[in-house]
Amino acid sequence: MEGTGGGMTHEDENRRGAYPRWSWALTGSGHFFTESIALIKELGDVDLFVSAAAEEVLRMYKQELPEGTRILHETTASSAPVGRFYDGLYHTLIVSPASSNTVAKCVYGISDTLVTNCFAQAGKCRVHSIVFACDTAPEMITMAPKGPVPVYPRRIDLENTARLKEFEDCTVVESIADLRAAVEARRQFLAAQDMPADG
Repeated sequence: MEGTGGGMTHEDENRRGAYPRWSWALTGSGHFFTESIALIKELGDVDLFVSAAAEEVLRMYKQELPEGTRILHETTASSAPVGRFYDGLYHTLIVSPASSNTVAKCVYGISDTLVTNCFAQAGKCRVHSIVFACDTAPEMITMAPKGPVPVYPRRIDLENTARLKEFEDCTVVESIADLRAAVEARRQFLAAQDMPADG
């Protein structure tokens, strides 16, 4: 996987017209993981924040990322890459798929991983977030590396998803179709603000 762009400063990136753009955070959930990667490929230039767990899932699902994707890894305890949100580099954060663990931490304001730090800093910097929560129904089918399996989210998982929907400047979606619709709605909003939405 690619790194962070070879030492280019944020100022250099801005002069090249590469920002603000989409940021995407991957968790370690396999739920609609390949579909999320497919949507990343459609967006164009994306800064991808990859948790340690997501790195493992990328290998398990044998997913390749598109050229031009700038990848920021979970390599520091302080999640240093999230400082990019303070530099105005992003107009939108997408968290997809969002594991039940990540959703719970976001709801309770815990920021101890790269992804939960992204969500917290996006909120503090008034960057709109779109979260595709994995646990949205009492019975679901999810895709494992060897094929589809049934899962039964717990009541606390469903309650946390509902709580996240109450957050300001955050859109929570429950399907890939809804995620696509939310991304398109965001594109239209950005276009109305004369802000390019494709890097």
